[in-house]
Amino acid sequence: MSTRTDLNGIKVLELAAVLAGPAVGTFLAELGATVTKVENPHTGGDMTRSWKLPSEPTEQQHSAYFCSVNWGKKHVFIDLRNEEGHAEVMRLAADADIVLTNFRPGDDHKLRLDFETVKAVNPDVIYGSINGYGADNPRAAFDVVLQAEAGFMALNGFADRPPVKFPLAIIDMLAAHQLKQGLLLALFNRERTGKGCHVTASLFDAAISALSNYATNWLMGGHLSQRDGGVHPNICPYGDILTCTDGKMIVLAAATDAQFKKLCAVLEIPSLAEKSIFSTVQQRVGNREALMERLNTISLQLDRDSLLEGLHAEGIPAGAIRGLDEALALPEAQAMLLQQTLDDGSQTVRPAQVGFRMAK
Repeated sequence: MSTRTDLNGIKVLELAAVLAGPAVGTFLAELGATVTKVENPHTGGDMTRSWKLPSEPTEQQHSAYFCSVNWGKKHVFIDLRNEEGHAEVMRLAADADIVLTNFRPGDDHKLRLDFETVKAVNPDVIYGSINGYGADNPRAAFDVVLQAEAGFMALNGFADRPPVKFPLAIIDMLAAHQLKQGLLLALFNRERTGKGCHVTASLFDAAISALSNYATNWLMGGHLSQRDGGVHPNICPYGDILTCTDGKMIVLAAATDAQFKKLCAVLEIPSLAEKSIFSTVQQRVGNREALMERLNTISLQLDRDSLLEGLHAEGIPAGAIRGLDEALALPEAQAMLLQQTLDDGSQTVRPAQVGFRMAK
């Protein structure tokens, strides 16, 4: 994988565990920062070290889950609750450009590792923190609970079945992205002013901010989206699936009337686009079931690869529905994979957290 950019010389002290906070630390490490992660010696370190799949070797010190967000860091085990450990962490904090935490609100003060305490020994420090529901709510925050409370599970799945969580810890990752942006902006601001600051992100705020058009559909249009199998409430066919004769499936994203006309032409049913019940986006959304029944009648006579080739040739957004193994085998995905040899000799491989490139 090619180098995107770097934070060479930036020192990060990570006082975070599980997923959201460590994901930010890994992102900064990939950009070239020196990241020191502090773990609790009494619990065996970050709890995700033990989150192993049945297929993982029991003697391996690191779970695949742990490796997903703890790449490229220096790991030290320090007891934050005793004076010696506190003094050692404060020495690290005094020399850090960024201190990264995900303490439950109030625990930062109990441990004497809150922003003001760290700032007293490091006046220009950038202190980044992730919490669940804001600085005044001490509730423990877990991704699946936030998915439920912020409306995500109510949108995911099918109308005749119970709500479903998104497979990935999507709220954790959204909050991590929010904090990444804040920290990079804080670094930019410090370059100009010489001043550090406290950057905070919460899982709840990140979740609500990501509701996007689903939120405005309700707030402005009075439309409360329900579980509909992942299709788009405003566009059709978008998120709708075609099954082909070989049993393989594709997903469509024909967002405009022009794209829909081209889709019908590729399927050799151009007259379908002229029917009044399908001629506009609004009409197609209102008659989605009838439309997809008609389109699937045609796709079941075609093999997936040939159909995709024809769609792509006409610039129609569509893609094969691939398994994770197929997706990671793609050349574009292979170019993003990072490998590392750990202290115990085990090999790790994971996708990069940094998803952009900068050309000079």
